[in-house]
Parts: sequence; structure tokens; C-alpha cells
Amino acid sequence: MTYPENRPQSAVIVVDAQNSVVADAHQREAVVAAIGRLVEKARSARVPVLWVQDITEDRVPGSDPWQIVPELKPADDELRLDKSYGDSFEDTGLESILTGLEVSRVFIAGAQTDACIRSTLHGAFVRGYDTVLVEDAHTTEDLSAWGAPSPEAVIRHTNLYWQYTTAPGRIAQVIAADDVDFGN
Repeated sequence: MTYPENRPQSAVIVVDAQNSVVADAHQREAVVAAIGRLVEKARSARVPVLWVQDITEDRVPGSDPWQIVPELKPADDELRLDKSYGDSFEDTGLESILTGLEVSRVFIAGAQTDACIRSTLHGAFVRGYDTVLVEDAHTTEDLSAWGAPSPEAVIRHTNLYWQYTTAPGRIAQVIAADDVDFGN
């Protein structure tokens, strides 16, 4: 495995903060606000923010369900990528973009915790990126009717296991949005 070397930059990846994805999300307003604070902090530090949007037959590019939620406004110079798989790296140009930006550390936020967030976390980590899960800036909907744990349990468990994830040459961390320091 080749790990990103001589790449001193960080980036924020906001996954699927779209109207239809977070419409019924657990603590939607608080999570969207945390994503907003993270994005503003990144912009102030000149850290790239990348917006990933999921495409399905119900989320067609340009449609209202596909749009980023109105509380979060991607800047004109921030990159937006469409994806068709849970892992934001899979069959997208994300890895090439991060390479071009000299990024070795990514901060992950968005939805859904038990699907695209987990897939993107693991996708980044196995590609050699130091990977930070922003603990209060990801969410999921309640899928307990289908046998899933409660949204609170899913989020809590993901935060728990990610902070103990290890592999050679990489760092996995869990940090609250207000505690993120792009200087480190």
C-alpha cells in the first residue's frame, strides 16, 4: 500500500448532506449546525471543503432531493462530486482530487452514519489517509423497524469504534466539530 507522503494538507469531506438523505435524520438541526460550524472553520483556515452527493433514481442531479440542505451552502470554489456507491472514493475522482490538493488527512461529516459515512471512513483509511470522524457532525435515520439499533446507538457505536481503529502509518480520530483544529 502506498500512503500519501509529503502531503501536508487536510480537507473536509461532507457526505450526502442532501435534502432527501437528512430529511428524517436523528437530531437533524444540531448535526447540520455542527457541519456548518466545521465548514466555516475550514474555510477560515483555507482548508478545502469537498461536497459529495449521492445519486439514486430518487436523487437525480439538479432535483430538490439531490440538493445540499439549504442551511449549508457550498461556496462557488468548493468541489462537488456525485457518487453512486456508499464509499465516496468508489468510482469518483475524490482520490485524484485529494492527491492534487496534497491532502493526507480528511475530516468526515454528513450522513448516513451506518452507510455512507462508515463506507467513506473505511475507504479513506484503507487508502492511507489519516481519517477523522467529526463526532457530532454525522447522523442517520431511524431504521430500528428493520432490526437496526436506534440512531443514537448507531452514532455512539461508530464514534466509539472509530476512535480505537488502528493500522500502520495511519491515524483514526474522533473529534467534536468545535474542537477541530486545522493547525494540528
